[in-house]
Amino acid sequence: MAAEKVALVTAGGSGMGAGAARRLAADGFRVAILSSSGKGEALAAELGGLGITGSNKSNDDLKRLVDGAMAKWGRIDVLVNSAGHGPRAAITEITDEQWHTGLDTYLLNVIRPTRLVTPVMQAQKAGAIINISTAWAFEPSAMFPTSAVFRAGLAAFTKIFTDTHAADNIRMNNVLPGWIDSLPQQDARRDSVPMKRYGKVEEIAATIAFLASDGAAYITGQNIRVDGGLTRSV
Repeated sequence: MAAEKVALVTAGGSGMGAGAARRLAADGFRVAILSSSGKGEALAAELGGLGITGSNKSNDDLKRLVDGAMAKWGRIDVLVNSAGHGPRAAITEITDEQWHTGLDTYLLNVIRPTRLVTPVMQAQKAGAIINISTAWAFEPSAMFPTSAVFRAGLAAFTKIFTDTHAADNIRMNNVLPGWIDSLPQQDARRDSVPMKRYGKVEEIAATIAFLASDGAAYITGQNIRVDGGLTRSV
């Protein structure tokens, strides 16, 4: 990499977020990781980066991540937004409180850090934001009701953000994973995939790394399925 670049990863202590952090670090990025479990701090130490223990549901914690990266490196080139798991129940049995938790988990987890990094990226005249969404954002499944509903909203947010900030050379794209090996594997789920296997965390990380790279400089506002053919656009 010709110049040192900086990537932030939220909810990056394990799973696909951690996979993204590892891959970006391998590609030469300085990496700052936010995780509520403390695993992000340990991973960041391993990768020679910055780790913050906190929640992507907290504006204050996210500001500590952004401010810490700016103090340490003076720039933010990439933001990767991962998420935890929201409520699951029959669609008419989800309470108001659970819907609000889903909003926090699957949509505001992107909106909050995006508000913080956008001015930085505008000043740099460059930046890439990559959101880990779900293959079921457009073909919703009753298995993941709050995820599907709010990540459909994330797709709308992404389009509006792109319309507003593409001229600033800030890109935003969503990665839509299907069944990935960070989840417990079940034969029926595996067999529902045309490729007859679970995807690998490393494959999601590679997609994120591409979207973060100069090779993806003309890609923005997109929802990119990485699901072995499980869902297909019309």
